[in-house]
Amino acid sequence: MSETAGREIAGSNPEHLMLISPERVLYAGLLGRPRRRTMGGHAIYVSMHGDLRIDIEGRAEQSGSIVYVAPYLVHSVACDSRCVICLVVEPESVPTSAMTQLGHRIAGSAGATLAARIRSAYRALVATGRRDGFTTAEFDDLVLGEALPARVLDRRIGRAIARLSDVSDAAVTADDCAAAANLSQSRFLHLFKDETGVSFRAFRAWKRARHLLHFVNADLNLAHLAQDIGYPDSTHFSHSIRRFYGLQPRAIFSGSRDLAIWRSDPKAVMAGVAGRP
Repeated sequence: MSETAGREIAGSNPEHLMLISPERVLYAGLLGRPRRRTMGGHAIYVSMHGDLRIDIEGRAEQSGSIVYVAPYLVHSVACDSRCVICLVVEPESVPTSAMTQLGHRIAGSAGATLAARIRSAYRALVATGRRDGFTTAEFDDLVLGEALPARVLDRRIGRAIARLSDVSDAAVTADDCAAAANLSQSRFLHLFKDETGVSFRAFRAWKRARHLLHFVNADLNLAHLAQDIGYPDSTHFSHSIRRFYGLQPRAIFSGSRDLAIWRSDPKAVMAGVAGRP
C-alpha cells in the first residue's frame, strides 16, 4: 500500500465505527443516499431508530427494524434515521443453509430480538471503545449471540480466497491462483465456481470493492488507492464501487471522516483454508 493509504484522520467519532475482518463487517454510521447496490456478502441491516425499508429488485418491499438481503441481490435502502447498522457475512465463510435459516428467523418473530441484540452489541462497543483484534467466533458471539457454522471448502480454493481477501495481495489473478493450486486455469475456474457459487471474476470484483472499506477514513488520493487495491483505472474503480455500494467513492469517504475502524486479529485464519484436501 502507498504511504498515503495508511494515514487516518485523527478525532474519529466513537459512535461511528466499523469492525472488519476477512469474514465479517459491522458498520454503524451514516447511511447517506445510496442508489441501488449489489453487496457480495450476506447483508443484515438494522435501523438505529425507527424502521428501515429495503427494496429488493423483483420482490415486494421489506420493512422493519431488521432486514436480511442475500448476496448479489440488487437492492436499495432507506431508513427513518440518518444512521444504520449493517452486518456483512462473507458467503464463503458460512454454509448457505445456515444463512438461509438466519434470514427466515430475521423475517419472523425472532427478528425484533436479534435487532435488539445487534443494537446492544453496538452500544457495548461504543461504551468500551474496544480497538483490539477479534476472531470470527468472538465477533459472532458479541453481535449475534451465537457462532455461525464454518463453511468447509476445498483447501486449494480456500487458499485462493485467502489471497483474494488479503488487501496487500490485491493484484492476484486467476493464473496466480491456478498455479498455486497446481491446476490448469480452466480447471481452477470451474472448481472455484463449484465451491463458491460465483465466478472468480465476480468474486474478485467484490473483494476489491470490499478492500476500500479499510481506508474510508484515511486522507489519501483516490486514484492511487484505486491502483493499490487492484483497479486498472479510476473509471473501473468508480463504476465498481457505485455498483456494490450505491455511492460514489468520494461520497463514501466524505461520510466516513469520523469513522473509527477496528480490525480483526491478524493471526486469525479463515475457516475455509483448513478445509477439504
